[in-house]
Amino acid sequence: MATPKYDESSVKVLKGLDPVRHRPGMYTRTDNPLHICQEVIDNAADEALGGYATQIDVVLYRNQSVRVSDNGRGIPVGLHPEEGVPTVQVVFTQLHAGGKFDKKDGGAYAFSGGLHGVGVSVTNALSTRLEVEVKREGQQHRLVFGSGEVIEPLVVLGTCAKKDSGTSVYVEPDPKYFDSPNIPLADLEHQLKSKAVLLPGLVVNLAIEQPNGELINKSWCYPDGLTGYLSEKVAGYNQLIPIFEGEKYIEQVDDTFSLGEGCAWALTWTEDGPVNRESYVNLITTPSGGTHESGLRDGVFQAVKTFIEFHSLLPKGVKVLPEDLFGRCSFVLSAKILDPQFQGQTKDKLTSRDGLKLVSTVVRSPFEIWLNQHVDLAKKLAELCIRAAQARQKNSQKVEKKKSSGVAVLPGKLTDCASDESERCELFLVEGDSAGGSAKQGRDKDFQAILPLRGKVLNTWEIDRDQIFANNEVHDMAVAIGVDPHTLDDVKADLSGLRYGKIIIMSDADVDGSHIQVLLLTLFYRHFPQLIAQGHVFVAQPPLYRVDVAGSGKAKPPRKFYALDEGELTAILDKLRVEKIRENAWNISRFKGLGEMNAEQLFDTTMNPDTRRMLRVGINDDVALNTRELMHMLMGKTEASSRKAWLEARGNEAEADI
Repeated sequence: MATPKYDESSVKVLKGLDPVRHRPGMYTRTDNPLHICQEVIDNAADEALGGYATQIDVVLYRNQSVRVSDNGRGIPVGLHPEEGVPTVQVVFTQLHAGGKFDKKDGGAYAFSGGLHGVGVSVTNALSTRLEVEVKREGQQHRLVFGSGEVIEPLVVLGTCAKKDSGTSVYVEPDPKYFDSPNIPLADLEHQLKSKAVLLPGLVVNLAIEQPNGELINKSWCYPDGLTGYLSEKVAGYNQLIPIFEGEKYIEQVDDTFSLGEGCAWALTWTEDGPVNRESYVNLITTPSGGTHESGLRDGVFQAVKTFIEFHSLLPKGVKVLPEDLFGRCSFVLSAKILDPQFQGQTKDKLTSRDGLKLVSTVVRSPFEIWLNQHVDLAKKLAELCIRAAQARQKNSQKVEKKKSSGVAVLPGKLTDCASDESERCELFLVEGDSAGGSAKQGRDKDFQAILPLRGKVLNTWEIDRDQIFANNEVHDMAVAIGVDPHTLDDVKADLSGLRYGKIIIMSDADVDGSHIQVLLLTLFYRHFPQLIAQGHVFVAQPPLYRVDVAGSGKAKPPRKFYALDEGELTAILDKLRVEKIRENAWNISRFKGLGEMNAEQLFDTTMNPDTRRMLRVGINDDVALNTRELMHMLMGKTEASSRKAWLEARGNEAEADI
């Protein structure tokens, strides 16, 4: 086999929109073109969110192209001061260019769903044709792209009334980038309907071209907003309480939240029928939920729990949890967050840690007032929650700890949790005794257990299963987890002794921490693969940056912020600028060691189920054999030459932490 060529020509530089076309899955969903069209719809909705647009018109043509028009301000068309080309051209051709980065003094968009500046430029990159028409300041302009490149420069088509403004974008997706060229009509309708729901009074029109050329028109407008929409969803089912609705936004700038942040909500409980739950951030739908949903759950649960305790309704020995209350809850939640952080460019899940505290804070007080004003209905909710807790505790199977007379004794350095519900319990494998000490102090003792690890774990890839217990660290982990070693092909592996539903690897955000992660993943993949296959193994993501903000007298004491990644760091700095904190008043440090955090900070950033960020480890069935071969090449003691060749061929793909 010839040695792969590796010289200066092997290093490729992707410019402009080439990265999108080279790896479209990194920027958008590739199952169908809906998401790239949704980017254009979201921009129109952001104009409505800012109060500049009252109507959005969408046309779905029979060739699966889409036109989106709004009566907002219109994208600026003058020359960009830095790029020297029309600004509208910059927006559609430059990654990380847009009007939503500048949050200082409000910016062009105080609140928006778009953050990264890659939205419509991705749409342009993955379309065979994209046309933009802008009405602005009494003139109508037109610009046309083909496969991301300008094919008709910006021209003035004519004049229009000065009050007549807005943007119209025609998108013809390139089918070669998508599994299916067809836009799912039901999903498109849901997206458009949600915009009307979240912006009471906004008129959203959809025209669908039929094969014979006729248009079927649909229109949505919800003057009653969230309440009217949720009423539609639960109509015909037995409601336990009437829909509780409200909205609350921050009216004064404080140390935690920015002016205008908050949420609107509508929620109810039904005794039968399906549960309907929808959440949005700045009009962007979040089907995977996130910290804003966790905040709603926390605020409502704390209010009900306080009511239960005040009225002494809780039977002895029963402990209520948020899932007991929310099992039959339907809700629609619309949060406004100044600089939201999402999981991935597709924005399925909100990861802003402040989202939980924000929503919980604004929801809890109004709901507590409502409960005390409607005591009979509140008691119905309390009874529902208590019954669910009793059923959960009855159904849970208690796992007895092995006694000294058994096969193994739980390791002495394991700090176990109190709960017997194995599915709910979590085991943190923590790098180092110092971080282990903070984790022990900061954990939730009810369901979180801590097992500190000393130094590097043994590379067990080529160790037989009957020899791995010779290593103390591996022995302690295996005994604590409660599962015997097995193979990937052993689908009947006995997991009945599993003591924790989640096994979480928590190491420092540095090279040594990454090495420990790899060694632990090697152990699980080689000797406990069914734990991975059945979704029990996770990797925690501790914060990478710390921002220290100097105080300014008694009114504003010094503050610390932790950022999980570059995006959240940017959000923190944007928020500080909005607060008009001067640039030299904060210090940014690269944060690596878990042991540097105190117990409270470690829990809030890395261990709290509502605010932490974790990666579930999985095995793709389609590449299981390739994965095994790749692991052997990476971890086998005799594979040094193969590793060298692999690094020479693919080392340029790595993201170095320098």
